[in-house]
This record gives sequence, structure tokens and C-alpha cells, in this order.
Amino acid sequence: MVMQPVVILFVYTNNPLQSLPYTQESMGYFILGGEKMVIRRGLITILFVFLLASCAGMTEKSLERKIERVENGLLAEQSDPPWQGMNLIDRMAYYKVPGVSIAVINNFQIEWAKAYGVVEAGKDQPVTTETLFQPGSTAKPITAMAALHYVEAGALGLDNDVNNQLVSWKIPENDYTAQAAVTLRRLLSHSAGVVEVPLIGYAQGLAIPNRQQIMDGEPPANSQPVRVEAVPGSQFFYSNGGYLIVEQLLVDVVGMPFDVMMQKTVLDPLDMDASTFQSPIPENLAPIAASGHLADGRVIPGKWHNFPELGTGGGMWTTASDLARFYIDLMLTYTGESEKIISHEMAVEMLTPLLDSRGLGPWIGDDGGDLFYFLHPGATDGYKSYIVGYPKKGQGIVILTNSDASDALFDEIVNSMTQEYGWASNYTLLATGIVVILMIGLVVFLIWRRKRSGRTLA
Repeated sequence: MVMQPVVILFVYTNNPLQSLPYTQESMGYFILGGEKMVIRRGLITILFVFLLASCAGMTEKSLERKIERVENGLLAEQSDPPWQGMNLIDRMAYYKVPGVSIAVINNFQIEWAKAYGVVEAGKDQPVTTETLFQPGSTAKPITAMAALHYVEAGALGLDNDVNNQLVSWKIPENDYTAQAAVTLRRLLSHSAGVVEVPLIGYAQGLAIPNRQQIMDGEPPANSQPVRVEAVPGSQFFYSNGGYLIVEQLLVDVVGMPFDVMMQKTVLDPLDMDASTFQSPIPENLAPIAASGHLADGRVIPGKWHNFPELGTGGGMWTTASDLARFYIDLMLTYTGESEKIISHEMAVEMLTPLLDSRGLGPWIGDDGGDLFYFLHPGATDGYKSYIVGYPKKGQGIVILTNSDASDALFDEIVNSMTQEYGWASNYTLLATGIVVILMIGLVVFLIWRRKRSGRTLA
């Protein structure tokens, strides 16, 4: 017997449950095997509503179980199953970390975001997914992407001597700069030979230096001057000072205050509505900011320090979900699915390792196959952060805390994530797909059975 094709056509009525005589306008019908079989739209609606509700309910419960496994699967070291995990809240108490905010990326989107603990030790205000943290250097790739945007716009050169475009401050020449140029590529990859400039911020009430005072280490700046102390391009030399030069370069070339430029160039296009590069933090945002804590659990005097060194990420305030939005766009751009800020080609260059596995912003690693990844830690006084992303898989995690004592906790959370996700699979999508196939099969079977019996589905 030759099977006839199945064509499904739905024609809608104002009241699908109303009993009406068959007309093409009033009823939905199937043409099955060349014969018309009337099926009341209400049944089809019920079947598909049940299908969607079943999938949504299953997905929600599956995700809840996944989150619970992550929360209760913290590991000091990765191991093969079966493993005995630890509870996140218990480990926060052990390390004296008052608050944690997490955003998990899966399939190039935020799969879940959740917050734990309190904004300040000894108080009851809970951390929420809207609570603001200082991410520190985790935000350096945001500065890098902004700079690369202006490279592609033709305003900056990636491999030109930046002194040719610096206006209000220039890098002092010396024997090192005489041998090779300080370029934007070298600054972004920490290979320009620029001295590390430890940043401790400015306590509440202290005078805050301007950018030129910071660059030259002049009072009231509390950091050393930004200088070149190695031949540019010769070695990896992690440097806040290098990103201070990038900040100065962007301000001079683009002609906007740094926070305004970052808002227009990156934050607004990526809908990072909770984030700001304004320092000090605007008064209207201070009530939703987490207080920083020292490693012994004490609150930072004044709750947090101010960081005018915006290009380093120190002066940024953000949420885990907003940071995840940035890193999702970076992954999408790398895979050719977005060009909101930079092109696919530039994203590939950004994530290509140079000296000491550094790209143009993040650290780059490769565990083989699709497990190519980037990562970046961050810290300011009283806050720490960590991100890791797998751009080929669209997976990753952003973790923000309000404590200096968070490094070991980061390791344990990431180990739990690795065990649960494997950074390579999405069990929820697989299960959802199976349910969809089964429900569609049920609809087709009911149609076939009713046709065989010569009855109309009602």
C-alpha cells in the first residue's frame, strides 16, 4: 500500500468549544490519505496546551534539580563519580564569605541566576540577583572590547605606537621604548612591558586623584607611576598600568568621559542596564550595592573603596547576570552569531592566545575539542569575581562575591559546575526534545485511530 502524505490545516473559530456543523470556515480539519476527517479545534488546542505545559513543567523541575545538585556538589578537587559534594551555604560560612551571586550560561543564554547570603555580615538584607558588586579585573575584557570596536571603526590602530594618538598624557620614553613600540595589542595582552600598578582604591572621604595624577603617581594618587620597565612585546607582565593607558587612549581619541563612552559603546548595546562605570557609585545605586569584606570577615570601613581607575575594571559596578550578558555576546561574536560591538574576525583575534596564553583581554585555555575556553579572575578590596566561558559550546559561569576570602570557594563552585555540566551537554534540552516527540506521536496516533473507526474526534 502506498502511504499518502499528511497535510495538516487548522482553521480557527471564535469559540472552539461550540458545536457547529462542518464548514471549512468554522472547523479545523485534517486531510489524511486524501480523505477529510473533521477534528474539533478544542481537542487539538488541549493536546498542544498539554504538550507545552508538560514540557515547561518538566524543564522547570529538571532545572531545579540541576541547581540543587550544583549547590550541594561543591568539591575541593574534581573527581570521578560517585563523589561527596558539599553545600554552598555551608562553604560560604566556612570561608566567611557573606554573599555570592551566580549566573550560569548554557546554550548561549543565561540558564539560571541565583544569589546567596547577605549584602553585609551581621545584617539581614539578602543578596539578590540585582545586588551590585565590584567585579575588578573581570571587567578588563569589556575595556578591551570597547578598544577593539574603535579599532574596527578606524579610530585606533591595533599595532601602532599609542604615543602617536595619546594627547593629554604620553608614555615617558626610555631605553625599553626605544627598542619596540607600546601598541594597543600589547597593552590588551599584558605584553607591553608596562609596570604592574597595584590598586588599593580610596576609602570614603579621601581625595580622589584625576587621571593624570594617577598616571604619574602624583598626590593624592596612592599608586606608583605608569612606566615601561621591559622591552614591549618581549614578555608577559600583568599590568593594571597597561589598561590605564588604554583608558587614557580611549578618552583622548573618542573624546568622551570614559564612563559615558563605555555606556554608549558596550553597556547600552548589550542591555547591561544594571551596570555602570561611574565612580564613586551614584547615590541612587548605593542602597543595592553589596558591602565589601576583608578575609577575616570584617566589613570594609565605609562599605567599599572608590576606584577612579576605570579602565582596569576597578571602578565598575555590575551584577552577575549583566556580566554574563557581556560574555554571552563575546561567545556569540566568536561563533559568528553577533556583531553588536565587534566583528567575528576581531572576536577570534581577541580570543587567540599570545604570550603566556593571554588573548586581547582574557586568559585562553584549551582542553581539546569543544572545550576551548577563556577565563578571568578579578578583585578589589572586599570583592572578588571569576568567569569562565566555553565559546564553542555557549557555556560558562560568572561568580561575584563580597569577600577577599573567595578563591577556594570559586574552585569548589567551578568543580561542582564541571561535574554537573561537563561543559559540553544540555540535559534539559535533550529531555524536552524526547517529550515533544512523544506528544506529537500521540496526536498522530489519535488521528489514525479515529479514522480507522470512522468517527470524528470531539
